[in-house]
Order: sequence, then C-alpha cells, then structure tokens
Amino acid sequence: MASQLVFDLERIHAFVKARTPINMVSGSQAIGLEKDGKLVAGVIYEGFNGFNVWMHVAAEPGRHWLTRDFLGAAFLYPFVQLNCNRVSGYVEAWNEDAKRFDEHLGFKQEAILKGAASDGGDVILYVMPREGCRYVPTK
Repeated sequence: MASQLVFDLERIHAFVKARTPINMVSGSQAIGLEKDGKLVAGVIYEGFNGFNVWMHVAAEPGRHWLTRDFLGAAFLYPFVQLNCNRVSGYVEAWNEDAKRFDEHLGFKQEAILKGAASDGGDVILYVMPREGCRYVPTK
C-alpha cells in the first residue's frame, strides 16, 4: 500500500469530525495520512498559545495506519515547528480505545472535567510534555 502525508485542512477536518466531537476553529492546522488515495488517519491542531497546542486524532479502526513516520510527523509539528512545551488532548471518559491509544503514545492524564463531554459525561484531559515525547528528538 502506498501511503503519504496530506495537509488538506478541510478534508482532514471532515474526516476527524466524523469520528470525534470537534468543531473547526480559526487558525487550525492538520496532518493526514492517506493510503492508496483514502484518508485513514488525521490530526487537527488548534489553540496554540505559544506553549501548548491542542491535538485531536482520529483514524480508521485498527492499527494498520499507525506508522512511526506518521507519528513522527504528527509530533514534529507541535514540538519542533511550533516549539511547544506540551501538547494537550481530551478524551470522553467512556472511550476506552481512545484512552488506551493516548496512554500508549505516552500521554499522561492531567485532569478530569466533570460533566464536560458531549453526552454529559466526564472528559479526561491528557498531556504530553516535549521531554516525554519519544517520536521527536529532544532539544
């Protein structure tokens, strides 16, 4: 299978939005992974404030899309290009697959937002500091 990175914000946002509760925010950026012409994973970045950026990830079921090259690109943008100190993300507490995925990547739970999920449940806030990211070189 031929795979390549894509940077079409609208296309990637539609892909991620179909799988997560995310709305388009002004200033967002995106990286997607396409295999044989089909988008199989996408990352939306938003809310960069000079130190932190929010990262939202969605993908087709399974791990066939999860490559070291894609992970490298996904973390290179916030930690090298933006020079962030940390990346934040959130997962609705019921979503065991997403929690496992974030924790596998190295994100650590920082807080629980009671009643903040789209279904009225809780949201778990995850954070990865730059020094905790194994996908990009350290400073």
